[in-house]
Amino acid sequence: GRKGKKNKKGFYRYDGSGKGGKEVDESVYRVLGVEPDKQLDKEVIAERCLLLMLNEAARTLDDDIIRCPRDGDIGAIYGIGFPPFLGGPFRYMDSLGAARVVERLEHYRASLGDRFAPAPLLEKMAGTDASFYEDE
Repeated sequence: GRKGKKNKKGFYRYDGSGKGGKEVDESVYRVLGVEPDKQLDKEVIAERCLLLMLNEAARTLDDDIIRCPRDGDIGAIYGIGFPPFLGGPFRYMDSLGAARVVERLEHYRASLGDRFAPAPLLEKMAGTDASFYEDE
């Protein structure tokens, strides 16, 4: 029955105050069966989100969804707003090194589960010290 503004019941409190910062309706935690008991550092949150995005980018290349890393970089920058100064997900992974990306994914996999399992392509690249833009 939580339809948001429609019935003034959702993830946020709808008290008719209009736009601006909304307060979380804390009763939603019971509905979802979660307990907001820990605070994460903003750098950890950013890293976890970024690693999942990088991992999925590698999967799209491995699954032939995109033709080449450059297509993925351009698509991510113009399509979803990936930070251009990082060069796109593939350029960014090259700057970190595949071994480092895999190491961080495995770090989170150990504590958060298989959604952080590295893409097979990344594991292969980490083992051979390969990069996406080797020809340049």
